[in-house]
Amino acid sequence: MNGKIFTLRNLYQSGTEKLEKAGIREAKLDAWYLLEYKTGISRAVFLADPDREVEEEKAESYQKDICTRARRIPLQHITGEQEFMGLNFKVNENVLVPRQDTEILVEEALKRIRPDMQILDMCTGSGCILLSLLMERQDASGTGVDVSEGALTVAKQNRMHLQLENRAEFVQSDLFSGDYFEKNSGNTAVEYDMLISNPPYIPSGDIPGLMEEVRSHDPVLALDGKEDGLFFYREITAQAGKYLRAGGWLMYEIGCDQGESVPEIMKANDFVNVEVIQDLSGLDRVVIGQKK
Repeated sequence: MNGKIFTLRNLYQSGTEKLEKAGIREAKLDAWYLLEYKTGISRAVFLADPDREVEEEKAESYQKDICTRARRIPLQHITGEQEFMGLNFKVNENVLVPRQDTEILVEEALKRIRPDMQILDMCTGSGCILLSLLMERQDASGTGVDVSEGALTVAKQNRMHLQLENRAEFVQSDLFSGDYFEKNSGNTAVEYDMLISNPPYIPSGDIPGLMEEVRSHDPVLALDGKEDGLFFYREITAQAGKYLRAGGWLMYEIGCDQGESVPEIMKANDFVNVEVIQDLSGLDRVVIGQKK
């Protein structure tokens, strides 16, 4: 014990200052989230009693986390979780941190889900898209696919946390090339009612210009859409019809500058009723279409 007194106020102030000096964009917010994470106190408690003392062990742990965040380690990698669609998902360096933009894709999918639908989530990552859909629709089931074993480990942890073991399956495959699809192809092909995906869509040349938190700590596999960012849209769309029932939905999250190119890919592969949906900022964010 060094006899130093730590309070909620001085910890928050010092944490904010350190993050601001490090150039963290939302220093105050991140300092608060870490304080809440380490102490378990609410904002109401903080406002009512900002000079409440904090145990030395918790205070030092908070300061350590602040130093970690100052090195541009994503906040979610420190806390190990991220909220998405009102649910808490485990995350780490093996998965893309779920983002609010992707909630638009889930919300559009929910508008189109019918009873007993089978859903295929390609490039599933943390599993947040598939698992969120299944939590909303208790009569649906689905399969999440990813090439990354590390990502699938996280997805399975989230499946267990949400108690969806009986309705969600996770499969390791490089798109449709894995044993699962080999066994379920041809005349006995598994057919899905919806194929949904937030694939890697950033052109390779743009990755060096991303924020350091993304560039250095999100998995490149989840970011890199090859030369023009459209590789996975082409690959998935070309094979999607084989695994979708007639009238089945193909739904993508897209980059804000891909609102013309991705619909063209879908139409060239005979998908109909192709539509671009914008996010709350008015940017193209989701593309949907149906198999004839």
